[in-house]
Amino acid sequence: MYQSFSKRQMLAMTWWNRPELSFYEGIVCDGAIRSGKTLSMVTGFFLWSMGNFDGCCFGICGRTIGALRRNIVGNLLGWLGGVVDIQENRSENKLVVKNADGRRNTYYLFGGQDESAYKLIQGITLAGVLLDEAALMPRSFVEQACARCSVKGSKLWFNCNPEGPEHWLYKQWIQKAKEKGLLHLHFTMEDNPGLDPAIRRRYEAMYTGVFYRRYILGQWCMAEGLVYDFLPDKHIAKELPANGRYYISVDYGTCNPFSAGLWCVTGDKAVRMREFYHSGRETGKMLTDEEYHKELVKLAGDLPVETVVVDPSAASLIATIRRHGVFSVRKARNEVLNGIHLVASLLREGRLQFAPQCKDTIREFSLYRWEENGETDRVVKENDHAMDDIRYFCATVLRRDKQIRRTE
Repeated sequence: MYQSFSKRQMLAMTWWNRPELSFYEGIVCDGAIRSGKTLSMVTGFFLWSMGNFDGCCFGICGRTIGALRRNIVGNLLGWLGGVVDIQENRSENKLVVKNADGRRNTYYLFGGQDESAYKLIQGITLAGVLLDEAALMPRSFVEQACARCSVKGSKLWFNCNPEGPEHWLYKQWIQKAKEKGLLHLHFTMEDNPGLDPAIRRRYEAMYTGVFYRRYILGQWCMAEGLVYDFLPDKHIAKELPANGRYYISVDYGTCNPFSAGLWCVTGDKAVRMREFYHSGRETGKMLTDEEYHKELVKLAGDLPVETVVVDPSAASLIATIRRHGVFSVRKARNEVLNGIHLVASLLREGRLQFAPQCKDTIREFSLYRWEENGETDRVVKENDHAMDDIRYFCATVLRRDKQIRRTE
């Protein structure tokens, strides 16, 4: 078992059992993706808790319960099989774990998705807490989880991928790790000997710009400048596909611009064939939903459009499209940062291209920027309408395409 781990992974697992380190009140691990942070920390968390406590309660926290089940609970038998016996009670969101010595502890699962989540963990007494992807949780939830650890000998376990340098977790916990009594370990992909070199190269090719610096290099850095690396020689299509699967994506606006793109998907690539872009504010003419629907029909022409993917807040337009029955319509996935990650990856891989006549899209690529000096990553809400409809298309259509999803 231990021969497959690097020195840093072993340290994350066993620090609590080393005389020179056991005085720490907890541990915080940050750094690159696929570096083995979660594997080594979860293994260490269970070895520590089962070796030092009996009949106690612990917390395991993630952004959502679903994410915890995917990232941790689903892997526990593989990581700890033969060491402990694990029983899951899904209705109560808890694990009951026993070891060969007869010790038995309970581990409650908590999702820290929004500011109200801290209420979920109030009132419970814990002997320790594991916070997986702590940077994605609200500060109030993380601090409430830590405050619940009042049992003698309790310890805090954090892991996360980097965000911006103004993020509260970086400033209040990582930069102040020593004064808070935490052992800080920074991971890179080199700390994971189980990562195949070909897989590592694939991950390195998936990200660009700020996401490359954070997820591959493991740096806490500012999102700044242009959001996307749009290269005309690479991303403007020289030829348009003759056939494929057709979709339309829409970002809705009345006074603000309305942007729609017609897409053709062939194999693992998508080409924006043509677009409709209208600004009520600039033209002085606001169009109705009926007029927008007519423009979508013109945009499709005689092509068999499978579905129209629409800004989920555009309820009236969605209702209009459904009433006419010309197109199937679907509400778009609208997770902004995850969608931007996906679009950036597809651009880098050359899987998105744009017809030369998509002039408003090409213009927005040169203007779409990150906000400066923010605590969290935000894009400037200008010149973003084609950018939004592109993101809707990628997150809703391409994300579910197996040929594209396997490298996401």
